[in-house]
Amino acid sequence: MMRRFCSYLLIVVNFVVISCSRPPDLVGIDNPEITVASVETATRHKIFMATTRSATEALGAFYSDRRSPDLALTSVDVSIPPNHVLGNLERPNRMPPNPRTEFAIVNPTVYETEKSFVASVNVALQRLPRNERYILLFVHGYNNTTSDSLLRLAQFVEDTNYQGVAVLFSWASAAQATKYVYDMNSALIARPLLADLGRIFGNTNAEGYDIFAHSMGALLAMETARDMARIGQLDRLGRLINIVLASPDIDIDLFRAQMAQIDNKFDKFFVLLSQDDSALGFSRWIAGGVPRLGSADSSELGELGVTTIDLTAIQDSTSGSHSKFAGSPRVVQSIGRGLNSSKDFAGDGTYNLSDFLAYLPIRHVDN
Repeated sequence: MMRRFCSYLLIVVNFVVISCSRPPDLVGIDNPEITVASVETATRHKIFMATTRSATEALGAFYSDRRSPDLALTSVDVSIPPNHVLGNLERPNRMPPNPRTEFAIVNPTVYETEKSFVASVNVALQRLPRNERYILLFVHGYNNTTSDSLLRLAQFVEDTNYQGVAVLFSWASAAQATKYVYDMNSALIARPLLADLGRIFGNTNAEGYDIFAHSMGALLAMETARDMARIGQLDRLGRLINIVLASPDIDIDLFRAQMAQIDNKFDKFFVLLSQDDSALGFSRWIAGGVPRLGSADSSELGELGVTTIDLTAIQDSTSGSHSKFAGSPRVVQSIGRGLNSSKDFAGDGTYNLSDFLAYLPIRHVDN
């Protein structure tokens, strides 16, 4: 018992140290000597963002940890350096960033109306071939700043070679390891606004969209899905393709209840889990020892109507055990092949994300 307590205490200390040494925010900070536009070999991705955070004038922050009752609609351009290594996130530790060797976030844009946001998303979709006009909605997890989540999504888009339009849903995380409860409440407060974003997607020309939710963001995604299912609005337009939960920080009993209430209203769920997930060990400790979905035994979940993908054997993640979906080169590329083939799944029902991970040393359990 004492050994387990000491292990959890070490996890807590580690999280606090990481939180205190967080790299600087960098939204809208270009390098006057080496501008993003001057690095022709860099790759640039437009990332759209819907957020429940309050705006701030703090340098590089764009949006703060304070909660807003309204949904703000924005976009940025993220520059990926030409020396980028698959699975890595070359984030600057000092400002300004060097776009030759580091990620940079420029051109922050705020859309004053929903109509202007939809129009801009449609412009991005229009550049894609017909039958490939898809959206990836990414919901970040606990302990994230706006910069953290924008960078992670951009790295994920780059490394998966995602072919559609990327949209971040950024809820008001405090980005402090000691504010776990604040983050959980912020995620729950954001439920109606995430549902509202689903309605906004319905006004775009997207042919379909996937939801990819990480950590505590998976709790937000599942609670929203349950709320929508109860009123008959989950996937009302038939455009929702998959819901992927990566390292979900969800009480496993709560997940059973969520799936029971969703029932057969939507059945394309994937859970990426890892039994060595140290971050979820911290969450389990805070929750009084209740197991988290993202570190469960995959054999327990087959009866719940989800496809589980057990990444425990994957040990090459540069971003630790909690973010193998982005930090493992093999996993992130396989997920990319799956997401880029979503249209096949929508068309004839034969696509299964686990098919694209079959060659990895993992275990899947289909529903």
